[in-house]
Amino acid sequence: MALIALSAIAPLTLEFKPATAQAQDVDSIPLYVPPPERQTSGVCSTFLEPTIDGIIATPPVANGKWAILVESVDGKVLYSHNHNVQLIPASNVKLLTTAAALQRLNPQTSIRSRPLRDWILITNQRSNNSYANVLLSYIGGPNAAKQVLTQMGVSPTGFRQVDGSGLSRQNSATPSVLITVLREMMTSNNYDIWYSSLPVSGATGTLRNRMRNSPAQGIVRAKTGTLRGVRALSGYVENPYYGTLLFSILANHPSQNGTLVTAIDRIVLQLSQLIPCE
Repeated sequence: MALIALSAIAPLTLEFKPATAQAQDVDSIPLYVPPPERQTSGVCSTFLEPTIDGIIATPPVANGKWAILVESVDGKVLYSHNHNVQLIPASNVKLLTTAAALQRLNPQTSIRSRPLRDWILITNQRSNNSYANVLLSYIGGPNAAKQVLTQMGVSPTGFRQVDGSGLSRQNSATPSVLITVLREMMTSNNYDIWYSSLPVSGATGTLRNRMRNSPAQGIVRAKTGTLRGVRALSGYVENPYYGTLLFSILANHPSQNGTLVTAIDRIVLQLSQLIPCE
């Protein structure tokens, strides 16, 4: 199987659409990837580190703060960069909120005449801030959420949560915390609710216009995060060779927005094409 270097990857063409409201976490930046003849190669796992390092070192995103962690299901670290550094996670906070809610509440719980399943779906799939804040309030607030997450094995010193939605810039989290949540939810009785609530690349929710027509389309389920100068993406990639990969990518840059999304999607594209070294 042929290997390709980062320099051999054709440039990605982006169509930028202005954000209509910061209150809703919507990343409507379609990602175009060249036709199928360029989609048969992958990056050897040995070269994953320099490939991702090259992406985040490319202007204009190079001056931003990046925190990234990629692991296999069994905990093998495939890539790490500032994985224990807390950055603003924007709507990736909703992963903390919904995970805590699914641990604390019965799936049959009805909130304002809607079942918990619907609240989780709308919170993550549409990144609905109002739903997220009501969920956090319903389970007892940030302190209650931290207690539940700590019981799950999440380090209490690795994050700070002040709301359910992630709108506050006082929120912070490390990729290590988000990866722990992703992994622990895989063993939860409510994993099906959690997993199905996450947007699908190129298909649904806040990922419907991202990674479309690329090898990553349809095999990524992840939560987006969007604030001014903040972009985040954390979730799962179904890789044909390595199975389910867990990843968390946080990027903070005061003067960049869409370019951060482009870089993040390029990283996830590499994960979708990761192949064993021969």
